[in-house]
Amino acid sequence: MLRQAKERAKTYAGQARQWMHPYAESRPRVASDVSSVWFTAYAGSLICAPGESVLATLGSDVLWRALSSIGVQAVHPGPTKKAGGIKGWLHTPSVDGNFDRIGFEIDAAVGTDAEFIAMSRMAAAHNAIVIDDVVPAHTGKGADFRLAEMGYEDYPGLYHMVEIKPEDWDLLPDVPDHRDALNLTPELVDCLKEKCYIVGQLQRVIFFEPGIKETDWSVTGPVTGVDSVIRRWVYLHYFKEGQPSLNWLDPTFSAQQLIIGDALHSLDALGARGLRLDANGFLGVERRSGGNAWSESHPLSITGNQLLGGAIRKAGGFSFQELNLTVDDIAAMSKGGADLSYDFITRPAYHHAILTGDTEFLRLMLRTVHQHGIDPASLVHAMQNHDELTLELVHFWTLHAGTTFAFKGQTWPGIILREHIRETMYERLCGEHAPYNLRFVTNGVACTTASVITAALGIRELDAMSEEDKRRVQKIHLLLCMYNALQPGIFAISGWDLVGALPLPMASVEHRMGDGDTRWIQRGAYDLVDADEAALHSRDGTPKAVCLYGSLTKQLEDANSFASQLKRLLAIRHAYSLASSKQIAIPNVSSPGLLVMVHELPGGRGTQVTALNFGPVSIEETLSLTGIPPGPVVDMINESVEGDLDQYGQLRIHLDGYEGLSLRIVSTLPVGSHVQS
Repeated sequence: MLRQAKERAKTYAGQARQWMHPYAESRPRVASDVSSVWFTAYAGSLICAPGESVLATLGSDVLWRALSSIGVQAVHPGPTKKAGGIKGWLHTPSVDGNFDRIGFEIDAAVGTDAEFIAMSRMAAAHNAIVIDDVVPAHTGKGADFRLAEMGYEDYPGLYHMVEIKPEDWDLLPDVPDHRDALNLTPELVDCLKEKCYIVGQLQRVIFFEPGIKETDWSVTGPVTGVDSVIRRWVYLHYFKEGQPSLNWLDPTFSAQQLIIGDALHSLDALGARGLRLDANGFLGVERRSGGNAWSESHPLSITGNQLLGGAIRKAGGFSFQELNLTVDDIAAMSKGGADLSYDFITRPAYHHAILTGDTEFLRLMLRTVHQHGIDPASLVHAMQNHDELTLELVHFWTLHAGTTFAFKGQTWPGIILREHIRETMYERLCGEHAPYNLRFVTNGVACTTASVITAALGIRELDAMSEEDKRRVQKIHLLLCMYNALQPGIFAISGWDLVGALPLPMASVEHRMGDGDTRWIQRGAYDLVDADEAALHSRDGTPKAVCLYGSLTKQLEDANSFASQLKRLLAIRHAYSLASSKQIAIPNVSSPGLLVMVHELPGGRGTQVTALNFGPVSIEETLSLTGIPPGPVVDMINESVEGDLDQYGQLRIHLDGYEGLSLRIVSTLPVGSHVQS
């Protein structure tokens, strides 16, 4: 990849194409104007027609007619480039869903470069775009890592890897022949730090699993270099052993060359318009004299993301970051870095609201967005994705552990509030209450959106669900769509959401969970357009999930289906340019289950009010909307006049259990409000 990146750079050097686009500042609203409704696919879960590849299916006219009719303006297929590793001359499979990239070419398991380009063209024909992936924090153990192990040219400069002197090899464990490396114990990491080899233990161990990953450092066996010198290396991996971390401040600047080259390849050669920056908050690591190394909120991550985000904008694309750190970090890294940020801020909070029927924590997080100067229009408000429902709540764990927060009539230190929220969600979301959802190490819970809802409804046996149960799941699923879609920014929905997928039985994917990765239960296969109704597995062998709603093809024939109702919701979002609106208030409410968000519509179209009932009981409440000019109140979904906002800003609403409203207050006067705390 490093060699290919250097070749790609030659197509820009000395060329006028570098100066056609502004690049210094992130441009979230420009990015959302390009596409504000995304379909997030997962290559390993898509059921294809017999003999057809994943990318051919994602580029089919049949699928795009269905997606376009719903209102989808972009497809994000997830990482599709070659991943995994090489051992000798053999290719080893991906250890993390193709997030361990080893080549710029498309993985043969999902298709070809030509099919990716054809998918981009088909999307363009339907006024949509393709979003690809860049993984700036690590690679897989491909040719680049193997050349680094062999001490070839500047390849060791790619990685956080340190050569251990032969006289200290007796400290290192022997690596068995069947293993590629061994994870180091905390005691050995401390020892190597004392000997000034490495920076030591990091601030946290992502994917921690006793006996499997206890630290972020692993050691290789003896490797014969190109100079015939035998070496042993200790290398950093924030994530799995097969994902060695890149060194973003090595004098060779090899990591920057590789990653920016990868991004330019996706934009220039494959036809992508946007790029996800995965795990982009882990680009800096630094030794500290006392305690663990500085590995989060490091300034190098901000600098690295500004370089990468700027290079992408220079080439005419945009980027979004999937950054699960503090709100402070998301705000800081958005300045000149990625144009958009995944909404890790309110995502666990809206799930907490549906599990408890109480929106207080959700309102706290919505207001936190504004307190840190983040425009909600810069966020990707998403339903299920390929990852677990993360409950790390990093904001309250690290930087704000001692900050006090008002919640439930008390003041809570951040670290205590975090534990309270986590304990509540774990109790209601998995275990005895909902055995079909599984904890994912210390990060969160492996589940689908549908199985979050069944847990909220107290349904313990998924096989015993009645038709009424399924209707209730669909109603709440649409409510969660309303939360994410009826506010400024990007709305992203997955294939699992579109078909109402339930988790797979653990036994069906147990062979994939040997390293403790329970997320495989939530990645069941699905068939969007009845490509192969007899299929029981996707192309990569993932078992087909039980899907409550059925294929898109069948759903769009039924006016009451999930997809058809979502289509009407997204049509309203598009007609009134809600993605481009300005969030001006999160009002206080009396009813525990009620959430209200107030938005100023663009173009003088008035004020929009999203009112959602996250609880099972009906709500009657009078809202006080100060600073909103009076006028008629229109139900945007049912297209009916529902009364007036009076001169005192009083608006009375009624919501049945798990019901939502989108109201428009029509006035020719200017709006003069702000986010209410």
